[in-house]
Amino acid sequence: MRAAIEQSFADNFVHHGELGASVSVWQDGVEVVSIASGWMSRERSRPWTSDTLVPVWSATKGPAALCCLLAMHEAQLSLETPVADVWPEFFLHGKEHITLGQVLSHRAGLFALTEKVPIFDYDSVITALERQAPLTPPGEVQAYHPRTWGFLVDEIVRRITGAESLGHYFREVLGDPLDLDFWIGLPHEHHGRVGTLYPGKMNLGADDQAFLKAFNTAGALTQRAFASPIGLEGIHEMNKPESWIPGYPALGGVGSAKGLAALYAVLANGGKFRGEQIIPAWVLQALRKPLSQAHDEVLQTTISFSAGQMLDPIDPETGSKTRNLFGDGVNAHGHPGAGGSIAWADPDSGVAFAYVMNQMETGVLPGPKVQRLISALSGL
Repeated sequence: MRAAIEQSFADNFVHHGELGASVSVWQDGVEVVSIASGWMSRERSRPWTSDTLVPVWSATKGPAALCCLLAMHEAQLSLETPVADVWPEFFLHGKEHITLGQVLSHRAGLFALTEKVPIFDYDSVITALERQAPLTPPGEVQAYHPRTWGFLVDEIVRRITGAESLGHYFREVLGDPLDLDFWIGLPHEHHGRVGTLYPGKMNLGADDQAFLKAFNTAGALTQRAFASPIGLEGIHEMNKPESWIPGYPALGGVGSAKGLAALYAVLANGGKFRGEQIIPAWVLQALRKPLSQAHDEVLQTTISFSAGQMLDPIDPETGSKTRNLFGDGVNAHGHPGAGGSIAWADPDSGVAFAYVMNQMETGVLPGPKVQRLISALSGL
């Protein structure tokens, strides 16, 4: 297995334009593969190592969802609990029946804001969400919330726990106790470890064509979703500390492959860390139980969501996966990020996987580079 991953990893540099990248694989709570190579920037002055950090975009949603579920479990809330029960101001404009589960699984209809508010102004975004009416019927339409999801979940965690932010809560309950090399709000002392991101080149599959057409069509749901709240619209902006510090739970995480994989290793290992049960069974079940599988009106392809995690879609007739983005296991779950970063856990095999890089790919889901690596895991 290791040899196959090493070969696929090396081939990515030779044939697929890799610049700097890391992959980390864990099984039964132990790291069994750790590979890093390349460069932190195109200047090739600083080598990429296993300690290199990089923004992982929406792969942040996985750890953020785990934080929300932990807070809910502690407060004895369910996925059917209305959001307004913990956030009373959310009640307005047809949102009174929206549940925590609908928010986590991208069925709240709040994927874009009609008000133009900057992503940097947390309070203004929260006020806009309180005033926002659902754009699609809650619970009836699956439409990925690329940016607003993070503000919704952040505010829910703050209301439940009293934490300063979801990022602070993450460090308190997971990041520091597990010594994770991953942050939702990166401290200044780690800024020098961050690699530089570069935009991907067009390399489109069938799903990507529909997504990119919608992404570039004025007024389309996809374009509105990815542009709301406004700001951070260029990849170059994600290379600035100003985008790392706030800790945006939908897209602002920064970390290493090992940091992400170590977190998912706990999920793949029955919620245990060093023999201690740190993730409750209810949370583990919520992460892997599908809440929605449908043609996603924003991502323009079939996506399956649990409570904040993606799963590979299942063919209802055969019971088999129609995509193997998260490995072979039918209960595997995780989350990708723009450009190809990804992390996931397979509780059936005990395997956890994470891959991060700085040369992004263009596509709605991770492309050939990561798919080659995941294929090398087959059979574990």
